[in-house]
Amino acid sequence: MRFQLAGDPTNGDYVQVAPGTGYDEAEGYGYEPDASNQFSVRVPTEGNYRVRVTFVETQATGLTIKAETRRLMVERAQATAVEPATATFLVNVRSRAIGSGGDEVRLGERDRGSLNWDDKLTLEFLPSVTPVRTVEIVPATDVTTIYIAGDSTVADQRDEPYVGWGQMLPRFFNDTVAVANHAESGRALRSFRAQRRFDKIISLARPGDYVFIQFGHNDMKEKGEGIGAMTSFKADLESYVREVQAKGATPVLVTSMYRRRFSSDGKLQDSLGDYPRATRAVAAEQNLTLIDLHEMSGTLFTTLGEADSKRAFLHYPANTLPGQSAPLKDDSHFSAYGGYELARCVVEGIRTSGLKLADQLSRDVTPFDPAKPDDVDAFNLPASVARSSEVPEGR
Repeated sequence: MRFQLAGDPTNGDYVQVAPGTGYDEAEGYGYEPDASNQFSVRVPTEGNYRVRVTFVETQATGLTIKAETRRLMVERAQATAVEPATATFLVNVRSRAIGSGGDEVRLGERDRGSLNWDDKLTLEFLPSVTPVRTVEIVPATDVTTIYIAGDSTVADQRDEPYVGWGQMLPRFFNDTVAVANHAESGRALRSFRAQRRFDKIISLARPGDYVFIQFGHNDMKEKGEGIGAMTSFKADLESYVREVQAKGATPVLVTSMYRRRFSSDGKLQDSLGDYPRATRAVAAEQNLTLIDLHEMSGTLFTTLGEADSKRAFLHYPANTLPGQSAPLKDDSHFSAYGGYELARCVVEGIRTSGLKLADQLSRDVTPFDPAKPDDVDAFNLPASVARSSEVPEGR
């Protein structure tokens, strides 16, 4: 599938797409309604696709590319007069179907209409599609897939300004790794399984793949006899690990990050109880790779302090977002800056883990110290067109 969006006609079998061409079901390509910078192509099956984008001369400098539900693929592409930029990356496309037996993932209301669950591969070019010359999309079968099971702090959030760290992760890998983020807002280990989301991951995972697992925020709200971090949660997490290993994939456990809770004397407070400890215990007992995002996020938020940490979360005056008549004060979910910094923490955990996956990080990945976060004033990731004041589940 080869499309030319701008510039003089290119040699080869490219479909010429005029500016403003709306998505057509019969043709299977075009721009999304009311989004002149979102280009979609229908793909034949779920799976991973390698996308190659070429640019008009040197106009790509500063261009950011997202895919599907706002997954960060390319951050500020660079181009020079000598070497025009070309971006190549992997996009995972999925369906509801689990195997061939007729079972499906049980989608929630927030999933409906999500670009993650349709039959298209959607690319979003920011600030505009103008610099894009061609787009090529081909199936990519012999690649590594990172599957992610988690909650709202990890998920591909549909609308600005909410961002999960899993949404930022693809940007930090080269074009041999695809990220399939199945995390969903409001989910705990048990409800994630009940919606068949974990079954979906297990149906697809294969040797050489990884399954990152982060829960705790919503699990700690569950009540009942025998329910607790070191009992039901630990047992359920161990069950996840066994099933991943049975498929020959590698489980990676991630502890839940801190919420933004500061005491009267300005110290960050832990509200997660024994849930990070339970995750650490499973990793230690089974000799699994652990990314201690709880510890790293504690360092990060403490360094930012009570005031600046608000910018890693979601604090906005009234009427900043569509339908937002009251001030937004969300200390559980993240802004683009917060999601990006947490993704950098996870990437640092990968870089120092000893996993083969570390060799597949992007060449521009550098060591990250959460005690020395990126300058929040200098951070500038272009916002997507989809915006909402609706708070994800799991506050």
